[in-house]
Parts: sequence; structure tokens; C-alpha cells
Amino acid sequence: MPEIRVAIAGVGNCASSLVQGIFYYARQNRDAVGLMHPDICGYGPGDIKIVAAFDIDERKVGKPLEEAIFAPPNCTKTIEPKIPATGVSVLMGHVLDGVAPHMKQFPPERTFVVSRAEPVNVAAVLEECKADILVNYLPVGSEEAARFYAEACLEKGVSLINCIPVFIASDTSWAKRFEEKGIPVIGDDVKSQIGATIIHRTLAKLFNDRGVKLDNTYQLNTGGNTDFLNMLNRERLTSKKISKTEAVQSNIDVPIPADNIHIGPSDYVPWQRDNKVCFMRLEGRIFGDIPINCELRLSVEDSPNSGGCIIDAVRCCKVARDRGTGGALESISAYTMKHPIRQFSDETARAMVEEFIRGERSR
Repeated sequence: MPEIRVAIAGVGNCASSLVQGIFYYARQNRDAVGLMHPDICGYGPGDIKIVAAFDIDERKVGKPLEEAIFAPPNCTKTIEPKIPATGVSVLMGHVLDGVAPHMKQFPPERTFVVSRAEPVNVAAVLEECKADILVNYLPVGSEEAARFYAEACLEKGVSLINCIPVFIASDTSWAKRFEEKGIPVIGDDVKSQIGATIIHRTLAKLFNDRGVKLDNTYQLNTGGNTDFLNMLNRERLTSKKISKTEAVQSNIDVPIPADNIHIGPSDYVPWQRDNKVCFMRLEGRIFGDIPINCELRLSVEDSPNSGGCIIDAVRCCKVARDRGTGGALESISAYTMKHPIRQFSDETARAMVEEFIRGERSR
């Protein structure tokens, strides 16, 4: 199979897990643990090649990618300790609104240290490296920066996989622009394989399907990586809360009143590092109007948990490019993203992805 040429914007923990995962699974057999699809239309994880990477941290810019993914403040667990030389050096991206002001108040091992290097011409780099796809891993709240990279993709015919809650693939005007140029786009806001959102959606639907009136629910999350540190600035969380809340609300027949549902990051706990802990509670009423409540605690390594979704999204995106399909890819977006252009139940979304892989669905 031809290689899938991927560029990355933001060489943080999620990018580290993806890069490590590509090399880890390239040497595994088809029964390897942790893949939703070992093969997608002939493409395996080992067919993914990183051809460019952009970041703004001085400890990463100018460094070989295989070194930069382990540089501070990255703190995710190691999947593949021996990454061969990629031939890719991390290039200086455009800061724009990618670094929240409060991040400067924390020690360098915990936060970003902005490089003084001159930003590169992103569109020109995407063209020179012949990228098929750009994966956007910028920090939550990077509205201006995310749209900057999206524009570069549109200019050079590169597909975008938008892993953050800036609404691009799910925005009809943006989706139309990608469709008009025949460029596939996937997004927005990546799910985890087994994360807080997918479990919350499942439990809410279970309550709904079993005739239980869901009255109140919350999802409180803590973590110690730069994602949680960044999200201490609540002004950067508007789209994140919309994304996570809609993902749950869309799975039940009657939406819960806004005051009775709270979903979102709660606090930064440095010693947790890339471990995310979720505290979830659902309150409802069963037969005879009798109260019931369900509480759950989930502990996951945050960044590898998203890698299992993105490694599928990348390959589905390449399949769409091979088939000449442009615009928002509904099936894989609904399956791997919290805020797709159209919400579907997880069972339906998975069935749609299988149809897409078999060629029975265009997008």
C-alpha cells in the first residue's frame, strides 16, 4: 500500500502517543491489543508516515521528532522507547492564541516555553512535504490558531483531522469549503477509546432505553498534563463544554435542563501527570418514581486513549482521499469525535464506519 503522509500541529502528549503507536503497531501482528481496526482497506498503522511537525516550545523546535515527543512538558507513558530516525525536525509553528497567558506562571517542566525562532510558512511546508493529512493537536481554546492551520490545509489540498474543540468539520460553512475543494475533513474534538465521554454517553443511553428518567448528572475530571493546566483558564473552555455536553445530551430522547448537567474539566493535579481521573454521577427515577443513582470512577492514561481513535481516523481519511471524497466524513467523525457534523449513537456510528470501509457509504 502507498504510505499515508501525515503532518502534526502540536507535538504534545497526544502526538507522542500517536507517533509511538505507529512504530509499536508496525511490528505487531494483526491480533495486537488496542486497535479498533488492525486493517482499513489495506492500510495498517505502519503505513502512516509523519512527514512534518509544528510546535512552539523551544525544547522541541529544531529537534528530531523522535526526540521532541519525549521532551518536557510531555509526560505520557512510553509505548515504544526506541523510535527510529524519522528524518523530520520539528518546525516553529505560529503561536497566535495557542498559549494561554496563565501558563507563564508555572515552572518550565510543567508548561510551554515559547521559542524565539521565526514561524515557518505552514502552507509551503505542507506542499513541500507532500502531506496528505494534517492532524491538529493544538491546546484547547486555540480558536485562531486552529483556523489558521485549517486555512493552510484548504490552500494546499491537505485533509484536516481536528482533534480539538474548535468547530471546523462540524461547522457547515467550513465543511462546505472542504467539500467544494474535494478535501476530506474529520472532527471535531477527539474521543477516547474508553474515556469519560463514551462511558457517560453509554450510561445515559442505558438509563434512557430502560425507561429511567435521568434528572441530574455530572462528570468531573482531573489530570496533571498541559491539557489540564491550559484548561484552568475557563475562558478557553466554552467550546469544550459544549462539545462534551452535546455528546451526552445527543444520546437521550429528552435533553436534561442545562442547570442539571455539568460536564467538563475540573482541576489540575500536577502529580497525576498524563493520568486522567473522572468522577461521574447520574441521578434518575425508575418504576414508581423511585430514585436511583449511579456513581463511577474512571482512571485512564489520557493521551494513548485518544491514539486508538486517531490511528483509525487517519486511515479512513486516506481512504476518502483515494476515493475522491471531499467534505466532512460523517461516519468516522461520529465514531471518533465528540462534536461531529451529525451526532449518531455509538452503535450506529460504528456500523456506519464499517459500511464506509466496505465502500457502501461515501462518507
